[in-house]
Parts: sequence; structure tokens; C-alpha cells
Amino acid sequence: MLNSRYAAPLLALLAPLLLYGGALVSQYGFGLHPCEMCYWQRWPHQAAMVLAAIALLLRRNDTAMRALTLLAALAIAVSGAIGIFHAGVEYGFWEGLTTCSTGQNGPVTLDSIMAAPVIRCDVPQWTLFGVSLAGFNAIFSLAAAGLVLTLLRRRPTSAA
Repeated sequence: MLNSRYAAPLLALLAPLLLYGGALVSQYGFGLHPCEMCYWQRWPHQAAMVLAAIALLLRRNDTAMRALTLLAALAIAVSGAIGIFHAGVEYGFWEGLTTCSTGQNGPVTLDSIMAAPVIRCDVPQWTLFGVSLAGFNAIFSLAAAGLVLTLLRRRPTSAA
């Protein structure tokens, strides 16, 4: 399967799908509300999923499939880079946003402002072994992007 010409675009679809899905589960399943920089990390994953899906749809055109997969890998890497920045803010290595943000959607009223949770970008809501969700996103995103790029460099041994 790793030598298949579809391995790279499939990984470029599945990796951001799993990472984005994990972010949604942590938000809606466990109540870990995202800060502004958390949303920034989601956007490249969304773009990567769309690019990889189109790449798989264009599988008869090898050049287009590879180009779109490359763009998807770059989008995944961008999410990882944002994750590094966000983790650095959480660990106090550098300053992040200087304004507060909330997860408020819809019309803004005084009641909605008072009820919306204020989520700080410089305080991780959850860690495992000292690594925050932003740190895990950076690790997994950069690893996935590197693997997709490695698979793109390989020449498939079969047409399957």
C-alpha cells in the first residue's frame, strides 16, 4: 500500500481528517473550547482535506494529483507551524495575541458576551506529559506532512 500511487493523497486526506476530528471531539465531547490560535490551526487542515479529496478525484491525471497532494502536504505543515507558534505562546517562549477572544458565534449582545467563555491562548486547557493540544498538533501535523512528502518522492511499483 505504501508503494501505491494513492498512498500520499490518501494520507494527505486522512491525517488532517483525524486531527481535525480530534479537535472537534475535544471541543464538543470534552468541553475544551478553542482559542483564536486553535482555530488558526484548523483552517489549513480544512484546506488540506479539500485539496487531497480533489487529488483523489483526479487520480487519472497523475500530474494534477501529485500537485494537489503537494499543496495538501504544505497546508498540513502550515498547521504544524502554527501549532509550534501556539505551543511556544503556551510555554511562555514568546508573546502571542495581545487581545482576548471567545468562541462566540452569531449576533453579539451584552448577554452573549457575558455568557461566552474567555479562552486564553497562553494557557493550555489540557496537557499530556507536558505537551498541550497545540504541541500534539505540531508533532502529528509535521510528521504527517513529512511522510506525505516522502511518499510523493517515491516512485510507485504498481498501478494500484
